[in-house]
Amino acid sequence: MPSINKKLGERILRLRKNKNFRQQKLAELLGIKRPSLSHIEDGTRFVTADELLKLAQIFNTSIDELLNFNKPLELVLSEDKEEEKEPRQKPVEQIRISVPQRNITKFKEVLLYILNKVGAKPNIGETVLYKLLFYIDFDYYERYEEQLIGATYIKNHHGPTPKEFAAIVKKMENKDIIRVKDKYFDYPQTKYLPLREPDLTKLNGQEIELIDEVLNKLSDMNANQISAYAHNDVPWITTETGKVIPYESVFYRTLPYSVRKYEQDI
Repeated sequence: MPSINKKLGERILRLRKNKNFRQQKLAELLGIKRPSLSHIEDGTRFVTADELLKLAQIFNTSIDELLNFNKPLELVLSEDKEEEKEPRQKPVEQIRISVPQRNITKFKEVLLYILNKVGAKPNIGETVLYKLLFYIDFDYYERYEEQLIGATYIKNHHGPTPKEFAAIVKKMENKDIIRVKDKYFDYPQTKYLPLREPDLTKLNGQEIELIDEVLNKLSDMNANQISAYAHNDVPWITTETGKVIPYESVFYRTLPYSVRKYEQDI
């Protein structure tokens, strides 16, 4: 399966040719060297958030449209010849991400940490938990390029869903947590309450700091609010419904979602 770098590079190449730009001209508009643009187009270099913004302005589109690989581009930048139209995309094979056994233990302790910190809030049901876990995993990966839990998240209608959640919770139930069927504003809600404190020896200070950041930012949102928030994030936008959300998509985030100061890396 082509990486997000490759798919974005192909999209930029098509737009550049449709606008009759040479590589040198587009590189100058972006403020980069021509070889850097060449690497972007062949999928071997990431595009920074600032470059994404400039590309959207140059090609008179939005960042969302630029990154929505599931939707053919409908821009008319020059004479629209039949052979230049975006070909119909072939079905994309599902990415397989294995979770190391050591991270199963970490999954349990992170879940317990969340439940002990915010699980008693009336808005924290299963749907909100899914999104909190997603942002803990993806924010950590964007900032440190390492996995914290490393769970597999599927793009479903209500937002990213951790594939391993049901199996792990089943093993924890009535030993580490209890499941409670409740209502939140007359809507059915599944809550989880902790039966023990998390084992903090399984988490380092850097991991705890980021988890706290996510909880402080998102744990007051209800299911609808946090789902709507996730639907405007690049990992969601760039993934087909029912498919695994690739971790590398975080490197194309823009504000307010990005948690990494890329100008320092550059």
